[in-house]
Amino acid sequence: MYVAAVRSIATYVAVSLYVFVTGLVGMLLATLFGWTDLLYIFGHGGVRLGTALAGISYRVAGTENLPHDRAAVYCCNHQSNIDPPILYTALHPRMHILYKHEIDRIPVLARAFRMGGFIPVDRSRKESAMRSIEAGARSLRAGNSFLIFPEGTRSKTDEMLPFKKGGFIMAIKGAAPIVPVAIQGGRAAMRRGSRVIRPVTVSIRVGTPIETAGLTLDDRDALILRVRDAIASLLAEGPIGDR
Repeated sequence: MYVAAVRSIATYVAVSLYVFVTGLVGMLLATLFGWTDLLYIFGHGGVRLGTALAGISYRVAGTENLPHDRAAVYCCNHQSNIDPPILYTALHPRMHILYKHEIDRIPVLARAFRMGGFIPVDRSRKESAMRSIEAGARSLRAGNSFLIFPEGTRSKTDEMLPFKKGGFIMAIKGAAPIVPVAIQGGRAAMRRGSRVIRPVTVSIRVGTPIETAGLTLDDRDALILRVRDAIASLLAEGPIGDR
């Protein structure tokens, strides 16, 4: 526990400094020269720095299902705070994210998110949330892929929480396939309510993309059920390497 706590402190300090420095440099260069790719390069570097210091690694199964040739919505269960950064790096080189608007309180990080095309969502305000969904749909049609966590928050158990509908509306309006993704191991790395990060190996399983072309908003509930079942099936396979 002591070693994990020390590693956690080192991780927080190093990543915070990294984000501050590279965020400012990346935003400056992106503003002056339009080099927004640097924000993604720096973002992946920050994730690798943090996971290396914390002793976290990951394995991915089903990489043949990753549709890098077209925009898609990557839909994943949510167990831990380490899920978003790991999936951001593991699934796509230019992943966009629908993120909780509370992150906007972190000035440098929030500004970098916005410049990188990430979209904040305020679920407490319906009209604002729908504007975010519409913006996400436009971004999908422009060729950008998104990561969503339809549960909206971390589940305290292995059972998934009910899925919220916003990300599925975005996928239908953007005519983008939904890629079911299952992540396991994150809860052991960072328990809810604790800031200590423990060394673990996280498993990521990627399922077959589910098309939304031709669907309407009337098909939303059936789509949610289909995606949820696909993620549940991936979770049932267990962590990679356990068999």
